[in-house]
Amino acid sequence: MTTDKIGRIIWHDLFTKDLKRSMDFYGHVAGWTYVTEHATDFAWGGGEKDFVLALRDNEAGAGITDTPPNLLDGWIAYIEVPDVDATTILAEKLGGRIVRKPFEVPGVGRNALLNDPNGALFGLALSRHSFPAPTSQFDAEIYSSGTEDFPSAFYEKLFDWQTRSIPSETLEVAITGPRGNRIANSVAEASSLGSHSRWIPSLKTAHFDTALKRSQYLGADLLFTHLDPRGQLIGSVLQDTCNAVFYLQHSPRT
Repeated sequence: MTTDKIGRIIWHDLFTKDLKRSMDFYGHVAGWTYVTEHATDFAWGGGEKDFVLALRDNEAGAGITDTPPNLLDGWIAYIEVPDVDATTILAEKLGGRIVRKPFEVPGVGRNALLNDPNGALFGLALSRHSFPAPTSQFDAEIYSSGTEDFPSAFYEKLFDWQTRSIPSETLEVAITGPRGNRIANSVAEASSLGSHSRWIPSLKTAHFDTALKRSQYLGADLLFTHLDPRGQLIGSVLQDTCNAVFYLQHSPRT
């Protein structure tokens, strides 16, 4: 772990019922490439198993694997903390729910899965390596609050996150980390996203129009559009062909 990662989203996992289909989809839409590694003690079920790392610009920022028992298809974002066990205990005291107790990820670190007070699923991570937080594949997350308000006190006490209102037609709250970096944007009730709260990963693409067309051509459903104050389209929430929800946004390479 490096201290500059604390309070940041440092990894994503995609649980899918069709590994090859998901890999093909994000390869075409987000331009990802893949490396398959072999685990001798797989974190999601134990034993020997291959798992897939998703890369962009030779930087790994996500894993893709078959959906584990008792979990749903979809994306999970992991927030770096200095102590997974202590943060899990605190989260439960603050109204969260433990989905999976702290567990070891051999060769990587320690994780846990939780629901926040609104029911949104997220992960905790203590990474036992010196790699910096990945930046190539994902941008600020989207928090869809459904019919609830964003649970700002919960996340402030867990991660020292701050919130402020932002002028936008579709986004209401900006969520920033301990160093002022943008962690996420919270979107208020949108019937197309459902009534329950969820974290939605924001995929970077330098060619938004092409990526959006490819997503829909491959069978993704358009759920929600994000407009700037002038009414211009700057991002879209979609559901991929294996039921995972993601946000696609224009992000030119630098």
